[in-house]
Amino acid sequence: MIKIGEYIEMAVEWLTEHGASFFDLLSLGVEGVIDGILCILLEIPFYITIVTLTFLALYKSGRETGGFTLLGLSLVYGMGLWEETMQTLALVLSSTGMALLLGIPLGIWMASSGRCNKVLQPVLDCMQTMPAFVYLIPAVLFFGLGTVPGAFATIIFAMPPVARLTALGICQVPKNVVEAARSFGATSWQLLYKVQLPLALPTILAGVNQTIMMSLSMVVVAAMISAGGLGEIVLKGITQMKIGMGFEGGIAVVILAIVLDRITQGIARKK
Repeated sequence: MIKIGEYIEMAVEWLTEHGASFFDLLSLGVEGVIDGILCILLEIPFYITIVTLTFLALYKSGRETGGFTLLGLSLVYGMGLWEETMQTLALVLSSTGMALLLGIPLGIWMASSGRCNKVLQPVLDCMQTMPAFVYLIPAVLFFGLGTVPGAFATIIFAMPPVARLTALGICQVPKNVVEAARSFGATSWQLLYKVQLPLALPTILAGVNQTIMMSLSMVVVAAMISAGGLGEIVLKGITQMKIGMGFEGGIAVVILAIVLDRITQGIARKK
């Protein structure tokens, strides 16, 4: 019998023992980013946040999305879930930002190297199809309970779409455009930043949209390790059999997801 789990457990234990100082430092940095974003979101009065997001949705996606944003976020505040919604938004924004910092360079590398693409495609498949609950185990062992392990589990789960779509967008840039840029003496960096990335931007923004949606899908799962936010409301509704509480948390998650989805789609269409 091949016991892969034993070897994985040995590797995790070795990392926990020998990398404790590194993980503590990393945890402090990530926690500082999440807490900073949360403080900013909570310091801004709720009506200013609602009006700002409404105008952004109105400008990027039209009147229907603007009206939905206004009514939806007002409903969230009326249900008394504004603070939890901001906690979830802070976790999603920080996780998405870190996933993009890792995923976009990874996608560029995959597009520029066929060998790298062949190696990383199965890894991304594994990351995207692995049950989300599995990521919580090493995250808790490395970082303990709280928002930090929830953020890292979310990053691993949400990073593959933006890496894939970045690579796809760059690979779909017409060959004649690339050859024309090279014939005019463009260096590899100029070709990437002035030709390939601008032309691939709509596809990359679609990957950003998918990353945000997958980050939101981890909200309830991350609440199981005390990540807080709306996921905790839904989890309490499940564990305490409070149907109303669970539905209120679920409705708030849906409203936040639709608002973020429509805004990011609108940005992609504008580009």
